[in-house]
Amino acid sequence: MNQFKLFIELTRFQKPIGYMLLFWPCAWGLTIGFDFSNNIFDYIFYLGLFFIGSVLMRSAGCIINDIVDRKFDKKVLRTKDRPIASGKISITQGFIYSLFLCLFAFFVLIQFNYLTIILALFSMPLAFTYPLMKRYTYWPQLFLGITFNYGLVLGWTAIMNEISIEPIIFYLGAIFWTLGFDTIYGFQDIKDDEIIGLKSTSIKFKNFPYLFLKICYSIFLGSLIIIGFLLKLNLVYFLLLIIVALQMYYFQIYKLDVKKANTCLKIFKSNNILGLIIFMSLFLGKF
Repeated sequence: MNQFKLFIELTRFQKPIGYMLLFWPCAWGLTIGFDFSNNIFDYIFYLGLFFIGSVLMRSAGCIINDIVDRKFDKKVLRTKDRPIASGKISITQGFIYSLFLCLFAFFVLIQFNYLTIILALFSMPLAFTYPLMKRYTYWPQLFLGITFNYGLVLGWTAIMNEISIEPIIFYLGAIFWTLGFDTIYGFQDIKDDEIIGLKSTSIKFKNFPYLFLKICYSIFLGSLIIIGFLLKLNLVYFLLLIIVALQMYYFQIYKLDVKKANTCLKIFKSNNILGLIIFMSLFLGKF
């Protein structure tokens, strides 16, 4: 039983924010590609597959991240008690757990068409090299955005079986969404990261974080507006974008205090609600 609790802690199953932030772009891509005059059960089926896949891949990614970062995690107050950093789970055990999670994720993946399978396999190196980026560049959050939002393209190809300009524009915009919220998340550890020599956009833009966040979220909002026109979504979609804008600029940027870790974490987690609002706006915007 104790080992099971350690596994849950290792994979962050008890913290759904991680796999939900991975899931929402998949749901967005699926929604913009699906023709709702067809069988809605197909849509629900694919939505379920993407959700399961998001949980499995995020969990496997957490394990690899903890293995790679174990020496750094020991030096950071927030992460020093993680199972691998604390020695409660061995590196070998971690690799085995990750392998099984990836295997189950592969069984989910093969339910899709060949194009989606191939594109998803191409994303694997991105997913497992991201933890190394904070050692070499101040832009690890950019690599996370490229990785985390890849599912948006997969959601589209799962339905359309081709790539077109709409998901590409949406994907590029969503990268800046992740760049923004993960920069906010990074302010929790900024003091420890500077001491041990890790890099992040939180450190790079610590002197003008609000301007940087406004730029990131403005690019994302711009992509949402462009998508609305390209897909000819209805008025409901554009009205709900007002709520999206308020959530980003007021509840995230205006209320942000980068010196308060609890506030940064709370605002970071609020992006789950933002993901849901965007999902609902896309869904309702197609009717």
